[in-house]
Amino acid sequence: MTCAIDCGIAVNPLTIAAQMESGIAFGLGAALHGAITFKDGQVQQSNFDDYPVLKLPEMPAVDVHIVPSTERPGGVGEPGTPPIAPAVANALAVLTGKPLRELPLRPA
Repeated sequence: MTCAIDCGIAVNPLTIAAQMESGIAFGLGAALHGAITFKDGQVQQSNFDDYPVLKLPEMPAVDVHIVPSTERPGGVGEPGTPPIAPAVANALAVLTGKPLRELPLRPA
């Protein structure tokens, strides 16, 4: 997976890369596994033993590109997560010819 970020002047490039990688892992886990289900009005997932998260073998290699900039440094805590589900959904739509409109993504 390739990630590009324009966050202004890169004060600590290793931290920026780590933030993007972890945001991608979090977003990918939510996109593929992140269902909260209810039964008789009760949430069925109580902790990580019954809530599936992204496993290490599922995590793709991530190549982070920091766009050179002279702008003021900006935050890097959130930008890695939001684009992942739409990117995976679009890739699956191209692959299968069927758009997916719900999370977690479940190609038929």
